[in-house]
Amino acid sequence: MSPQKIRELFARFAAANPEPRGELEHATPYQLLIAVILSAQATDKSVNLCTRELFRKAPEPAHMVALGEEAVAECIRTIGLYRNKAKNLVAASRLLLERHGGAVPQEREALEALPGVGRKTANVVLNIAFGQPTIAVDTHIFRLGNRTGLAPGSDVLEVEQKLLKAVPPQYRLHAHHWLILHGRYVCKARKPDCAACLIRDLCHYPAKD
Repeated sequence: MSPQKIRELFARFAAANPEPRGELEHATPYQLLIAVILSAQATDKSVNLCTRELFRKAPEPAHMVALGEEAVAECIRTIGLYRNKAKNLVAASRLLLERHGGAVPQEREALEALPGVGRKTANVVLNIAFGQPTIAVDTHIFRLGNRTGLAPGSDVLEVEQKLLKAVPPQYRLHAHHWLILHGRYVCKARKPDCAACLIRDLCHYPAKD
């Protein structure tokens, strides 16, 4: 996709939704971190249902550690891989207390050193909690990058790196929100809703209807 098309693509997204928001419920950077860890292989809706109770019991790292793995697991048992995730939540909370005074670090390396936190999770936290212009590539953005011709790549890191180069600076802060929402609700995996697509004329997908 040409730079001109990419600029127009994001201009349309910005006009339609100037202040996009993620769908994970949270009140603090810590709660966002916990929610994103839980969201791996789970829907935002299912995570929100669990974290409402979890955050009532454990709104901060010290509470999570005090709650313990079994009680945390009970709160999140409707989410896939809940036992392993409970272990990671408690371990990550303990490291936040030991290494960072209970605060969520604003550096990628420190975030990725926490149990259950990979590059995508770190990107989401850096972007939403701290306003850094990162792009978290999930399955929706990976599909969108390849399907539309916006940022084709063989893996999520390649798509991320291409997006960081291609997205105009003024749109970089909100880019991953626009793309995730578009992939989730319009450019869906099984059957993209091309008739409702804001960028249909810009898209390179050969099978668009």
